[in-house]
Amino acid sequence: MKKKLLIRMLNYVFGFLLMTMGVAISVKSNLGVSPVSSIPYTMTCVWGIEMGRATILFHIALVLLQILLLRKAFRIKNLLQVPVGILFGSFTTFCNYLVTYLPDPNNMGIQLLMMIFSTVLIAFGIFLYVPADFVPLAGEGAMLAISQVTKKKFSSVKLAFDISMVIISLCTCLLLLHTLGSVGIGTILAAVLVGTEIKVIHRIWRAPTHITNAP
Repeated sequence: MKKKLLIRMLNYVFGFLLMTMGVAISVKSNLGVSPVSSIPYTMTCVWGIEMGRATILFHIALVLLQILLLRKAFRIKNLLQVPVGILFGSFTTFCNYLVTYLPDPNNMGIQLLMMIFSTVLIAFGIFLYVPADFVPLAGEGAMLAISQVTKKKFSSVKLAFDISMVIISLCTCLLLLHTLGSVGIGTILAAVLVGTEIKVIHRIWRAPTHITNAP
C-alpha cells in the first residue's frame, strides 16, 4: 500500500512538472499558450507579473470562484487547491527559467515543432496527474463547481470555460497591448491536440479514461 501511495505521489508531482515544462516551451515558441494558461500569461504580458506568481494568483481566484458558486456545498478540503496551485506556480517559474537556456526559435517550422512537443508534454503530464487522484488543480475544480451548479456536463463546461479564457485573454491583450498576446495558433493546437494525445497515450498504456484538463 505504501509503495502504491508513493508511486501515485510521484506520478502526481512529475505530472505537474511535465505540464509546466510543456507550458514553458509553448511560451518559448511564441505561438500562444493553452487556453487555461492563457490568463496567467496575459497577466505576465500586461502587468509584468512573473508567470509563476500569476499562475498562483489565478489558482487562488479560481478557488474563490468555487466558494462563491458552491457556498455551503463548498468542501473545506478543496482549499488544498491553493497549496497545489502554489506548487504548480513554483514549477512554472522553474520551467520558465530552464527554457531560457534554449535558443530563441528563428523560424515558423521550429516554433511549430516546439509547440507540438509542448502539447505532448502537457498530455503526458495530465495522463500521470489525473489518475493519481489527489487534489485537482483549481481550473478543474472550478469547472467541476460550475458543472455542479448549472447541472451541465463537465465536457460542455470545459469547452465553454476554455473558450471564455481565450476570449478574455484576447480582448485584454488587444485592448491594452494591441497584440494577440497569449493567444495564437499554438492556443488552437493545444486545444485540439492535447485531448487527442491523451487518448493515444491511454490506448498505448491501456489505462482507463479519466477527466482531463489541459493547463
